[in-house]
Amino acid sequence: MSPFEIIMLLCFGAAWPFSIYRSWNSCSTSGKSLGFLFIILTGYIAGLLHKLFYLNDLVIILYILNTIMVSVDILLYFRNKTFEKSQQAL
Repeated sequence: MSPFEIIMLLCFGAAWPFSIYRSWNSCSTSGKSLGFLFIILTGYIAGLLHKLFYLNDLVIILYILNTIMVSVDILLYFRNKTFEKSQQAL
């Protein structure tokens, strides 16, 4: 278990609740990149799979939490995109 890996995941993980909060309240996709979110999600999934197959330790919990938070942000992106389209139709 690397302390540097833990610090990295904690730092990245600390940013996602703010991003989710902003997505939830703004009801807008402004400033969001779906491609970027999927790249980040892919990285977390790769880290998670590495932990599952090669080095199973408790850091896997941080990968799971970060993966969930990015997934929530992606779902909010699609919710906000739908909201924006409905606003344009008015």
